[in-house]
Amino acid sequence: MLLPLIASVMAGHRNGFVFAEAGAVTFVIGFVTAVSCTQARSPRLRRQDSFLMATGIWLVFPLFGALPFWMGAPNVSYTDAFFEAMSALTTTGATVFTGLEGLPPGVLLWRGMLQWFGGLGIVVVAMVFLPTLKVGGMQIFRSEAFDTIGKVLPRAGEIAMRLTNIYLFLTFLCFMGYVMTGMGAFDAAVNAMTTISTGGMSNSDASFGAYNGASHYVATAFMILSALPFVRYVQLMAGTAQPLYRDVQVRGFLLTILTFCLVLTLVYDHSAGRGFEPMFREILFNVTSIATGTGYTSADYQLWGPLAAVMFFIIGLLGGCSGSTACSVKIFRYQLLFAAISAEIKRLHSPSRVILPQYDGRAISDEVMNSVMAFFMFFFVTLSVSAILLVLIGLDPVTAISGSATAIANIGPGLGPIIGPAGNFTTLPDSAKWILSIVMLIGRLELLSVFVLFTPAFWRG
Repeated sequence: MLLPLIASVMAGHRNGFVFAEAGAVTFVIGFVTAVSCTQARSPRLRRQDSFLMATGIWLVFPLFGALPFWMGAPNVSYTDAFFEAMSALTTTGATVFTGLEGLPPGVLLWRGMLQWFGGLGIVVVAMVFLPTLKVGGMQIFRSEAFDTIGKVLPRAGEIAMRLTNIYLFLTFLCFMGYVMTGMGAFDAAVNAMTTISTGGMSNSDASFGAYNGASHYVATAFMILSALPFVRYVQLMAGTAQPLYRDVQVRGFLLTILTFCLVLTLVYDHSAGRGFEPMFREILFNVTSIATGTGYTSADYQLWGPLAAVMFFIIGLLGGCSGSTACSVKIFRYQLLFAAISAEIKRLHSPSRVILPQYDGRAISDEVMNSVMAFFMFFFVTLSVSAILLVLIGLDPVTAISGSATAIANIGPGLGPIIGPAGNFTTLPDSAKWILSIVMLIGRLELLSVFVLFTPAFWRG
């Protein structure tokens, strides 16, 4: 919290000292907790410990990350502050703040930093923990995360350090790209952090509509780079480029973006008299932003017609690649699902043949497929239950369904006049904000790693 404090003091904002107060509270409680647990450390991390740690981090951090918002932003309740912190750390990007241009620079920097830390955290968790914990089919990448890199980086800590270095490098390149397009240094720094984390919290109420077209192309490029598997960058730096080119989920992700861009180009209202370049830029930027779960907007795409609105809803439920900062279901799970459907259809044609679904040339085990099917079931059941709860609170169906979808998929903007690309979550009831905060946490941690904590067998293990 020292960096936002310095930023606020340098800008002449007296309320920047709330970061010192919030930092003191956080330090004291953290120090006491650490000291009290010194003698209770286990010599090794058990499976239950891993689940508890992953969920505990994303639950406890927002509790303290919300303090500067609560103490330093004008007219902000703790509910709003917690929602903002949870949205930032889960890289959802949904916001309850308005008048962003007038907020203290420390608050804006803190939003960006929370998203940056959240994005880095989920990359490490996705590469180091989730494959081992066999969450939602992630075990299919276990050999990649440890065997492929293991020859060079045998320990998880070293893998995390290498991923961190790549994350820092991409952030610096993105920052330089924004500066070169004419963006101010402060905006460039915050936007670089929220781009690489695919978080989407910008410094303007207009999101990226406040910046020139050149910055949109920079953002698009780095959103795509951040949505690719970071393990491929590790391999690339080790001198092996082939895995990146041959990765089926990378090809599937890029093909998905291209397909939706082409379809939206056909349904776009060409009678508006806009040139091809502005139209292409708007479509490419917004499709990439929603597909990666970043949540930046440069235009209100709901004005493009009902078909476009439905398409953007679908795009948000696809997601990027596993092992990236991207959110939502992830492309590889749809590829596994389609492989299972294809194998089942082939069995119907040839009942006597033994046909196994395959992913990237490898047979998919029943364990992986069961895990993926369970993920899909929990994903849509959670979406449905949270949407029903929001309707019972009093929200209209469009706001309730799209709000639940954007929370569990960690996208940012929903649909409708309230939480759509031109709106925000400020006017929602406090009860709705707490529900959505919980759903953001569940979605960011791949659902099953949170739900397992509520099973008796987990605590008996």
